[in-house]
Amino acid sequence: MSNKKRIQVAFTSDQWNLIEKLRGEMGDSDANIIRNIVIAWLSEKSFISSTVKNKPEYNSNNSEGGK
Repeated sequence: MSNKKRIQVAFTSDQWNLIEKLRGEMGDSDANIIRNIVIAWLSEKSFISSTVKNKPEYNSNNSEGGK
């Protein structure tokens, strides 16, 4: 992951307490935990699969005999 984007986010103390409970389950560092929460949410909402399916590369490969 050579091209990184850094962002700053703020959480309430209640939100942070919930995030802290995920330490070890979803990552060990604050950044890893938040990153994994975001990826899990995107996956749950099907944004990841929808995005991949709408890419031109996916559509051209998928139309060639179901590759």
